[in-house]
Amino acid sequence: MFFYFLFFLISGFCGILYELVWLRMAMAQFVVTSSIVSTVLSAFMGGLGLGSWLSGRMLTRYEGKIRFPVLLLYAGTELIIGLSTLLLPVEFSYGHRLLQSVAYWSTSSFAYYAASALLISLAVIPWCSLMGATIPVAMAAIRSERRADNGRSFSFLYLSNIVGAVFGAIVPLFLIEKYGFRFTLRCGLFLNLTVAVIAFAVSYGKEHRTFAVAAPEQDKIISRGRVDSVLILLFMTGLTTMAMELIWIRLFTVYLGPLVYSFALILSSYLFGTFIGSTIYRDASSNKNFVGSKAVWVLIPLFGTLALVFGDPRLPFVTILRPLAAVAPFAAAVGYLTPMLVDRWAEGDPERAGRAYAVNIVGCIIGPLLGSFFLLPVFGEHVSMVLLVFPWLFIAAPWKRFSAFVPRVLSYGCMALCVVILLTTKDYSILFSPRKVLRDSTATVTATGKGMRKQLLVNGTGMTMLQPTTKMMAHMTLASLAESPRNALVICFGMGTTHRSVISWGVSSTAVELVPSVPKLFSFYHSDADNVLASPFSHVVIDDGRRFLERSHERFDAIIIDPPPPVWAAGSSLLYSKEFYELAKKHLSERGILQQWLPGIGEAEQAAIARALRDSFAYVRVFPALEPSGWHFLASMQPIPLRTATELALRMPHEAISDMLEWGPAKTAEQQFQLLLSKEMKTSEMVALSPETPPVQDDRPVNEYFLLRTLRAGKLASGARTQASQATQDPDH
Repeated sequence: MFFYFLFFLISGFCGILYELVWLRMAMAQFVVTSSIVSTVLSAFMGGLGLGSWLSGRMLTRYEGKIRFPVLLLYAGTELIIGLSTLLLPVEFSYGHRLLQSVAYWSTSSFAYYAASALLISLAVIPWCSLMGATIPVAMAAIRSERRADNGRSFSFLYLSNIVGAVFGAIVPLFLIEKYGFRFTLRCGLFLNLTVAVIAFAVSYGKEHRTFAVAAPEQDKIISRGRVDSVLILLFMTGLTTMAMELIWIRLFTVYLGPLVYSFALILSSYLFGTFIGSTIYRDASSNKNFVGSKAVWVLIPLFGTLALVFGDPRLPFVTILRPLAAVAPFAAAVGYLTPMLVDRWAEGDPERAGRAYAVNIVGCIIGPLLGSFFLLPVFGEHVSMVLLVFPWLFIAAPWKRFSAFVPRVLSYGCMALCVVILLTTKDYSILFSPRKVLRDSTATVTATGKGMRKQLLVNGTGMTMLQPTTKMMAHMTLASLAESPRNALVICFGMGTTHRSVISWGVSSTAVELVPSVPKLFSFYHSDADNVLASPFSHVVIDDGRRFLERSHERFDAIIIDPPPPVWAAGSSLLYSKEFYELAKKHLSERGILQQWLPGIGEAEQAAIARALRDSFAYVRVFPALEPSGWHFLASMQPIPLRTATELALRMPHEAISDMLEWGPAKTAEQQFQLLLSKEMKTSEMVALSPETPPVQDDRPVNEYFLLRTLRAGKLASGARTQASQATQDPDH
């Protein structure tokens, strides 16, 4: 069985690798919205379920006609899966071009999303179906070898797959940072080919044996009611787990930040817990008298509520350990139950295992859709968790599970503790007062603070504050144009400050915002918000900024980009990459200017983004911000006029001057502009900070993947400190 363990360890690694990379490629080609993310994940899971179900049926139907070792069929499947690394990016690219070529899809958001979902599904599902087919095929191969333990073959393969998935959630992050997405896919191709070659070699010379199973003994036949209950439970574990995953992300983003490493930590915690639970089941079920642990049914609702405990900001706990402590116990319970239920129902039969696994995956598909589009927008994180845990309290009912007094009392105690947790825990919003909280399918948005200390938070991460910099994004850009501005595009609405400043020029402003709830809080920050929104110059669009440019035919005199912080946020590179700038150039007027805001960040990120801008535009000017730390980049394909502070101020309407000086720091427009002009720097200075760092590209999101260089920089800094310490102790110095 060693080779089967190796095969599925590698397969699990590749599966998570492909999911991470394909999701990001779909975001780059189509749109960065929760609907597209849900589409990719649903298509991925749907393909797994479809392949598992169909392959099980086909194996049962044609088992007598297969005249070669079944392991050869598995090897061929892995070989074809490897081809996805070459073909799926091409499929996404052609799908993107198709959407661009059809005018109706370009102008209708609903039609675009529907068409995108269809194209993504058509591209992803066939490859994932092959992935899902591998478990029934491998089970058939194991059964054809007449192994004594083939009745538990699903749990064996499931466990090895989970081990690989744990590594798949971590290792690809370093490959992407070092070499990019496409190289990472090539690594997956190499591993799939390796599995295929080894499987071919192992099957060589094997005698083919039919894998038909004798009719089960009468006392092992599962009744109709038993079948229904097992499948319902498998469906419930899938639905609950995937819906909870969305809640975990929202609960712990406030502690970990919206980084790819944060998501990887949550996923790794889940996979690690699943591995522990599956290992416990495999060890316990090796006993012939094994009947399963009733305690798991009681513990699963309690473990489900742990996320509320460790997501409560009042609990003093090490930040990085919060998701592990919250997620792993529940995942362990699910990791115990899922293979146990499939093993019991399938008894080594590939067709039955495929069907049971498919039912579990159907729950995995519905879970994120239910959580994203209904539970979280309507009820929020806390109540959504209560609703997901509530059915398990009945499933775990002690009067069904235990007859002895002590176990029944303990089970009642667990249920009571679960209820106490549900009633007493709080989420991170209690940290902010006063506050206004809105939720939608994309995020939980919090407006908080008073006066000039007001803040905007999305999923607990601070987005922006009331500060002069957001005004200068508009005023510096519009005043620098060669001619009087006619219109501007603001990507990322935020508090609406920049949009408001553009309108003060008496020109049309189109503001694009990804999170639907954000513009609804405009009046929390600005008393004249209703008047601004009612202005004929104001146009607010709920969309991804990059996707908006893809479908728009309009040209703008100014495109002002203020990506959501931090610069390391997952997906943020799609608003800093060379590919994005190439797209933006097509929507600038002949002498238009693109303004890119960049908060204060590390040297490698500065160099990568400065290089991307310099490589994309003929002319780039850089001005350090007033406050906080950061830089305004002005980029154009035509020379940007070199005006004095006085000349810039004279170009401004009276209302725009009043807007710019509303929060200072200078007392006149000339002084305000001079603060920027006096500190102008060159892009070459920023590139020189890290000359070997490549520009940000869709395939090389330098700003998002930083752990390796951070660790390397830490070692270099540590070495420098050590040398300095030795130098001070050396009498020769």
